Amino acid sequence: MSQPRNRWIVKVVLALAVLAFVGVSVIPLFGSPNQSAPQQNSKLEDEVRGLEIVLQREPENQTALKGLLKARLTLLSQKRKEDIKPADFQAVIEPLEKLAKLNPEESEYSVLLAQAKQQIGDKEGAAQAYRSILATKPGDLNALRGMVALLESQQRPEAAIGLLQDTLAKAPQVNKIQPGSVDTVAVQTLLGNVYAFQKRYTQAFSAYDQAINKDPKDFRPVLAKAMLLKNQGKVTEAKPLFDTALALAPAQYKDGISKVAAASPAPSPEITPK
Repeated sequence: MSQPRNRWIVKVVLALAVLAFVGVSVIPLFGSPNQSAPQQNSKLEDEVRGLEIVLQREPENQTALKGLLKARLTLLSQKRKEDIKPADFQAVIEPLEKLAKLNPEESEYSVLLAQAKQQIGDKEGAAQAYRSILATKPGDLNALRGMVALLESQQRPEAAIGLLQDTLAKAPQVNKIQPGSVDTVAVQTLLGNVYAFQKRYTQAFSAYDQAINKDPKDFRPVLAKAMLLKNQGKVTEAKPLFDTALALAPAQYKDGISKVAAASPAPSPEITPK
C-alpha cells in the first residue's frame, strides 16, 4: 500500500466505506470537484463503455480493470444512498473479482471484494473472501477488522473473539516464519474493542493492558483504554492516558487524538473496517 501505484486502492476503500455508512459523494477523491455531476457522469459513462470494449478484447488487462472499477465506483457515489441497488454494487464486484484473482498476493482487492459483497447482503461471500486472505495472511489487519465487523453484524461476538484469540495464539509461530506478519499489539487492541462493544469492560481493560505491556511505546492500546474510560464517565482517569497517547503517537495522528480527548463521551468503540 506504500507504493504510489496502489494509492488509488486506499481511495476505493474510503469510497466504499462512505457509501456503506453515510452515502455521501466522494467525487473529489477521483476527479475535479469543479465539474458538475451531469458532466462528470457523462464523461465517466463514456469511459466505462470504452473500458468495457477493451476488456472484451483483453479480459485480464489490469489497467483497464482498475480504471473500470474506479469509474463505476465514482458513478455509484453520485447516487443518493436510497437509490443505490444491489446491481450497482454488482457492477463494482465484477472487476474486483477479476483483480483479486489476478493479484492473490495483494489482499486489498479481496478486502474490497468482501466489503462490496457485504453491501449486497452476500454475507457468506464476504466471509469467504476474508477467510481466503486469512488462510495465507493470518495477521492481515484489514481482513481481521472486516471479518470481526461481519461477525458482529451477525450477532456472533464469540466467533469474533475466538478468531482474534486464535490469531494471537498462532502469532509467535507465524512471526517466527515471517517476522512482523502479525501485529500482536493491534490484534490485542482489536480484541479489547470487541469486549468493549459487548460491554465486557473487565476483559476489555485486561486486553488493552496486555497490549500496552507488549509495547509500552505503542499509542493505540493506550488511546483505546483512554476512550473506554472516558465513555464510562471516568474523565479524570482517562486524561493522563490521552496525554500519553498524544505523546507517543506519530504526528499525523496527534490532531485526531486531541479532538477525541476534547469531545463529549460517546458509546463504546464500534467494530468497523477502516
